[in-house]
Order: sequence, then C-alpha cells, then structure tokens
Amino acid sequence: MSDKPLQSKLKKKNYEKELERLQIELVKCQEWVKQEGLRVLVIFEGRDAAGKGGTIKRITEKLNPRVCRVVALPKPTEKEKTQWYFQRYVEQLPSAGEIVLFDRSWYNRAGVEKVMGFCSEEEYEEFLLACPEFERMLQRSGIILIKYWFSVSDEEQEKRFLERINTPIKRWKFSPMDLESRSRWAEYSAAKDKMFAHTDTKQSPWWVVESDDKKQARINCISHFLSQIPYQDIQYPEVILPEINKSGYTRPPMDEQTFVPDRFDKSDD
Repeated sequence: MSDKPLQSKLKKKNYEKELERLQIELVKCQEWVKQEGLRVLVIFEGRDAAGKGGTIKRITEKLNPRVCRVVALPKPTEKEKTQWYFQRYVEQLPSAGEIVLFDRSWYNRAGVEKVMGFCSEEEYEEFLLACPEFERMLQRSGIILIKYWFSVSDEEQEKRFLERINTPIKRWKFSPMDLESRSRWAEYSAAKDKMFAHTDTKQSPWWVVESDDKKQARINCISHFLSQIPYQDIQYPEVILPEINKSGYTRPPMDEQTFVPDRFDKSDD
C-alpha cells in the first residue's frame, strides 16, 4: 500500500484531451526516430494487473507498427532453455529507426522464474550479476533504454482481478499464474526488492509508475517517455493530390462480386 495520500481520479474528459495531445507527440517522436535512425527500447514490468498492457496499447494505437512494435515472448522452448539466457531477447532488439516495447522482458528471471522455481539459484544469481553489464552493453551500442515498473496496491489489484474474472471480454487476461502471484505475494515483493537493488542503476534506472489510477498512470508514463527522447518536429513536404485517371477502365458489374451482408438495416438510422 502506498504511503502517499489518496488523490482524486483523473476526470475522463481531461484524460482524453491530454491523451490525444500526447499521441500527437508520439507520432512526432516516431517520425524523428525513423528519420534519425534511433534505436529505442522500452521495458514494461510490474505486478499482474498493474496496467502495463493498457499503457502499451495507448502508446502504439496511433503509431506505425513498422516503426513501433511490441514484444511479448511466450515461455521459452526446450531449445531456448539451452541458449544463453539473453539470446532470445537479443533477437528482438530494435534496429535503426525502431521503437520496441517489451511487455515483460529478461526480468522474468528475477521475478516469476525465481519465485516459481523455474530457474536454479545459480542461474538467478548469475542474472543479477550479468543484467547490469548486459544493459550497459546495449547503451554503449547506442540503444536508448528506458525501464518502467508499474506499481499497484493490493486492494486495486484484487479489484482488477475480480473484474477480469467476471467480465467476458477480459476473462482471457486471467491465468493460474495470477493466483500464484497472490498466494506468493511476499516472495514476489522480496524478489522485486532484490532485483531493484541490483539493477536500478544510475545508467539504467527503474522509473516507477504508480498505477492505482490507470488513466493517470498512462498519462504520466507516456509524458515521461517522450521526455526521454530528444525528438523534433518533422517538416513534411506539401502534398497535392492528382486527379484520378479512370480512362480505359470499366468496373465489373456489382452483381458479379460477393459482399459481406449488412448487419443492420440502414433505414433504421
């Protein structure tokens, strides 16, 4: 539970207005990243139901998926388990002109793998030693690395879990691992604290996003992300649409085509 005093929720009207403004800025940022050949990597971690997915969705929904892509890797295959731990993540790193958003990342080893016993103690300790070095290597190569940890209170997390369970369009979000995360709350908390102690470095800090208010969390995170990229407006050349030249073309009869049927009677509008 946060020690900060409770604040009023961000009003929907104010949220939508600010989100629209920020999404315009995200497009500008995207175009600058593409033009300048920047490589941007953003890591999203945090408690289950903390709001990572919703924030990622608001970042990407107006952007070009060829420039900004999301990486959400499944559990490793038997072959991947034999590889260097970071190997499958390296394959997903951004190329020039790309923004890559990791919806969970190599930090799985410091969280779920540690708590659930999916890795050995030796593998876990090696990760804590290797991770800061690995991230410094990425940064020395020119990658802009930004890490966000979404923090949610126990009460709000429980509320969101119940909503997932009882809402048909959200039921898919709930998994048996969510139940484990609640029954092992103290272990996850201790693992998170130890992870921060080793990987919250001056060169690659963890930026904590308080997310009990999902709208406020999205606005705060997107605004902060934009502040981390030194982008400028792109001046587009003037575009004049030419007239369509239809000479020599005859459209096939409409009755020779197969159309999706109308779901509603338009006369009822």
